[in-house]
Amino acid sequence: MTLRSCVDPSGRFVFGMHQPRYRLKNLRKNDFITTIGSSDQGVDVDNRANFPKEDLHIKEAQVIYEIPNPFSFKGATFIPQTAADRNAADLERICLPEMPAVSMTETLKRRLPDVMQSPKACADFLQEMPAPLLLALATTSTDPHDLVCLAESCCTFLHDRQSGEPVGLAYDAVSGGRFQPVISDPSLFKAVSNNPWLPDVYKEVMVLRPGAQGGSEITADWPAEGGETHVFEYLRANSYIPWGHYAANMANDAVRYRTKDVSLADIDGMRHLYCQRTYIRLAAELGLALPQERGPLALEELERLRLRIIETLQDASQPPLLTATLWGWNFGFDFTPTGYRLHGSHQQVHQQYALIPDGIPMAEHCGDKTGAMPAYGCGDLIADFLAQYRSLHRTDFFDAYIRAVQTNRRTDGRRDLPGSLVVYEDNQVMLFVPKAQTSQWELQLLCKGRVGNVLEAGPRTRASLNRAMLAAVHALGNLGARMITTIEYPKRFTARNGDQRLLYCFLPKLPYSPGSFTEAQSRWINNHYPEDFARACPRKIPKELEIPDKAKEMKRNRSNT
Repeated sequence: MTLRSCVDPSGRFVFGMHQPRYRLKNLRKNDFITTIGSSDQGVDVDNRANFPKEDLHIKEAQVIYEIPNPFSFKGATFIPQTAADRNAADLERICLPEMPAVSMTETLKRRLPDVMQSPKACADFLQEMPAPLLLALATTSTDPHDLVCLAESCCTFLHDRQSGEPVGLAYDAVSGGRFQPVISDPSLFKAVSNNPWLPDVYKEVMVLRPGAQGGSEITADWPAEGGETHVFEYLRANSYIPWGHYAANMANDAVRYRTKDVSLADIDGMRHLYCQRTYIRLAAELGLALPQERGPLALEELERLRLRIIETLQDASQPPLLTATLWGWNFGFDFTPTGYRLHGSHQQVHQQYALIPDGIPMAEHCGDKTGAMPAYGCGDLIADFLAQYRSLHRTDFFDAYIRAVQTNRRTDGRRDLPGSLVVYEDNQVMLFVPKAQTSQWELQLLCKGRVGNVLEAGPRTRASLNRAMLAAVHALGNLGARMITTIEYPKRFTARNGDQRLLYCFLPKLPYSPGSFTEAQSRWINNHYPEDFARACPRKIPKELEIPDKAKEMKRNRSNT
């Protein structure tokens, strides 16, 4: 059996290095030499180099490193040496530029001062722009006046008679006694409402106020009263995820449109709601007593419930129907001028979670096939891989993976630069750059101990996960990432595999990595060595989240390996 993985059972990373040298038969019959321009000295530039006369001999093309992903089902990463060496020499290259200031209103006033004297003239001009330009302006403008004009053009507001500020949207009655907001341009509406520079009063009316995005029931919040954060849990009953899912969004009085605005209290609140809902649903399935009073469970109550569920699962003769978690987080939003949405449905910190069953009955019209089939969960892909790895190597994968990360040597073999992959760690968790990144800026967060899901994660582990998640988001955001997807790979509650560790992947979208032919084959192209991205990230983590002294010393020692 062959198993492609860069993690050797010895606890080291193994990977390949292409050093291309080859000859090529020239099959072209004709030359098509022509002038393609001229230099500023008046010298003609032609395309003669495109039409060689002889066969080609490629003597020394650039080195390409090929690194199998630690998990065989995730493909392989390819690192061109030339680009990676440039980034190794200058870490400032590993960043995205800040969004430039954009104001159509000010441009019009400068270029057409006589025509654009009145605010109404500016507003009228903006609203008459072609639709693709409106979308482009809605996603890139940093001028609140531009954005207010666009917002007013795509839906119907109700305004306060004295202040003129929006207080709500106009609604039309539809069938079934329901109402829907009067929105003339849904794409423009989404683009404008997701722009951080839109005044908060407009954001609240358009998308943040409970009910603005539909009739989904709010089934929990955190905290109940006061506090520095506020999160709502929305039920998506008729969901694309079977058995429904929940969306934990920042509330309308806690606006978070940029990663730097996200606090540890925000992460704690969202993750508390996730664990709380998971434990409550499992407890109900197992017939355990549920809290009688409304309101969030205190940390002590949550822990007592978690331990009761674990004890009951060990003794249960019948496993619960729902046996695995599904968790993900979208941060960021963008639209192309041609109407392609580039990320999740909302700019706010948007966490989604659900429980999924162990199996699913086959559809009746599948022919002779009857019975049940496994229900899909991405954590099961890890479990299948672990079984293969253990069968082939007679060792646990995650033990080897952690050793490989902790003893890593630089991909390019250099000893004059740090070789650590670790970005942040404490006694419970480790945030690191995977040796084979599937996004150019991928980070992974892993529980060090034998914790496979949030049911097995005690209070200290959950607190460490929250803190490391915030460190990851701030590091990526401060490097310039504006769209980040985070997913969880959990172990099933009923699995007896003690090796599977709870794993999170942070996957930013970068402007020049759209996902196309190459990515469709699970071939991931990176222009930096993973060790250099690990050098760049800690410099962007706020001081209040700095690695504890003991872990700092561990990281320093590994950097000198």
